[in-house]
Amino acid sequence: MARITVALCFLCVLPLLYAQSEETGEPGRRPDGPAEFIGLTLEELINRFGVPASVRAARGLEEWQDDVVFVYAQGDFYVFKDRVWQVGLKAALGINTGDPRGVVSLVLGSNAEPRGDSLFYPLDGKPWPLMLRYDLDSAGRVKAIFIYRTDL
Repeated sequence: MARITVALCFLCVLPLLYAQSEETGEPGRRPDGPAEFIGLTLEELINRFGVPASVRAARGLEEWQDDVVFVYAQGDFYVFKDRVWQVGLKAALGINTGDPRGVVSLVLGSNAEPRGDSLFYPLDGKPWPLMLRYDLDSAGRVKAIFIYRTDL
């Protein structure tokens, strides 16, 4: 019975792994999903998404950790100097805000590293080191998703 339950859970989650792609409009190019947002210049960001719905400051503990955040329907784009270094998302790799920890663990597998109330997942094959982070609330559900450069 346990094998059947695990198999059914896997079959339910499998389509979510493929549902997270986004059209780029370029024939023959497979999109990288939200990882392609990291490194966009301000000009590229505005050309791609237009004028943001709003702009806000995100204060860090130190002055050098302050960011300007461009808020779009696609996510919150954190800008350092003239480039996007972090994006806050509603979904990534088929995992959505509100999903339980078990779904995140099932989708990410053994590459997910739990630290406190977050699960970290490294993204390889990019021009700079990237990390995907799922923050969990006290009920163990995803409350925030971020992809960011780890070298800044």
